[in-house]
Amino acid sequence: MAYESPLSAEQAASLRRDLAALLPEMRAYARYLVRDSSRSDDLVQDTIVRALAALGQFQENTSLKAWVFTIQRNAFYEQRRRSRREDSALQAHFDTAGEALQPHASQISDMARMLWTLPPLLREALVLVGAQELTHEEAAEICAVPPGTMRARVSRARAKLAEAFTAGERPWE
Repeated sequence: MAYESPLSAEQAASLRRDLAALLPEMRAYARYLVRDSSRSDDLVQDTIVRALAALGQFQENTSLKAWVFTIQRNAFYEQRRRSRREDSALQAHFDTAGEALQPHASQISDMARMLWTLPPLLREALVLVGAQELTHEEAAEICAVPPGTMRARVSRARAKLAEAFTAGERPWE
C-alpha cells in the first residue's frame, strides 16, 4: 500500500528544489559525521532517498534543513550500528579489519583535527550551530534534546577549543 502524500504536486516540487539546494550543507554535515568523503557521499545519497520517500510527512512551517539533518543523523547512526556488526563479523576472520576503516591523518585538515579532539556530542553541537548555522532550537530538534542542552553543549565545545588554543595546542600552526 503506497503512502498518500498530503502535498500538492506544486508543494512537492518546491520541496524537492529546496532539498536540492541543501546538498552542499548536507555534504558538509556528513563529512563531519563520518570523516570519509566516500562514506559521506553515501550518507548524503541515503538521506536524499529517505527524505524523498518521506516528503509527504514534512510539516509545513517547520525547518526543512532541520528535518533533513534529523533524517541524516538517524541514517548515520543506523549505518554506524550496521558497520559495527559487520566489523565484528570481519574481525572474527581478519585481525586487521578495523585498520582499514581509520582515516589517514593526512586527509584531515589541521583545524578539523582540533574539532575531532572534542567529545562527539560537543563536536556535533558545534558543527550544527557553528558550521551549519542552525539555531540552537533546530539543532536541539535534530539531536532530540532540549534547546538548553544544545546551548550548553555548544558553550562547552567552544570553551574546550578556547582552552586548547590558549594552552598552546595549535595543530594548524
